[in-house]
Amino acid sequence: MSTITVKDGAEISYKDWGPKDAAPIVFHHGWPLSGDDWDGQMMFFLGKGFRVIAHDRRGHGRSSQTWTGNEMDTYAEDVKELAAALDLKGAVHVGHSTGGGEVVHYVARSEPGRVAKAVIIGAVPPIMLKTENNPGGLPIEVFDGFRAALVANRAQFYVDVPAGPFYGYNREGAKVDQGVIDNWWRQGMMGGAKPHYDCIKAFSETDFTEDLKAIDVPVLVMHGDDDQIVPYADSAPLSAKLLKNGTLKTYPGLPHGMCTTHPDIINPDMLAFIQS
Repeated sequence: MSTITVKDGAEISYKDWGPKDAAPIVFHHGWPLSGDDWDGQMMFFLGKGFRVIAHDRRGHGRSSQTWTGNEMDTYAEDVKELAAALDLKGAVHVGHSTGGGEVVHYVARSEPGRVAKAVIIGAVPPIMLKTENNPGGLPIEVFDGFRAALVANRAQFYVDVPAGPFYGYNREGAKVDQGVIDNWWRQGMMGGAKPHYDCIKAFSETDFTEDLKAIDVPVLVMHGDDDQIVPYADSAPLSAKLLKNGTLKTYPGLPHGMCTTHPDIINPDMLAFIQS
């Protein structure tokens, strides 16, 4: 993979496939994964003539395991630097889960002309944490539990999440794909324990409300209504209402990791939006 060195010295790894003059799509992965989580989508869109780019967020995958800067402001600045280094114009930014928060935070701050559209999938905005202003959110104890499990036995935690709620494999009648579970574990264990720990606060406590309000470009909000990681009711419909030009698409019965479990549904819907 190629790398850029950002202003604080961190190296951000990325892959960049396809003709440099083709329309660019930039993919932003979820926690605690890497750009590899988008391989299926990247191959699909590469085959449709797009230029496809996916980076490993700092502290994740092959990027530097920074012990500082593991929060949304720095994540967005890293994307800004990547977009400038690759001279991306009119790009579509696609983010899943934590990556959806990163997309919203970046697009709201992006340089004019850099972004044409955005897609957020099973994404954490507007805010996951239960607060006075967000009574439908998840209590802090949920995220404290994530942190405790990571510290106690990260390797086992990174088996339990994909084997259970992430892909809906804990649902009755679910067809479990061991390769998908193993690949999730592989990606997670490539990253750093400290940045992964910090990122739990970033994805759960960042309030993206003002970012959503500030975005002018069209945004497709995609979410499965059986998402056990980012509950549907307190995320997608609220984000779509805050966006100036947002479109909500709800997927009955689909899980958090629906890009992997149902690419035959998700990929064509993304393509239709991007080409519209």
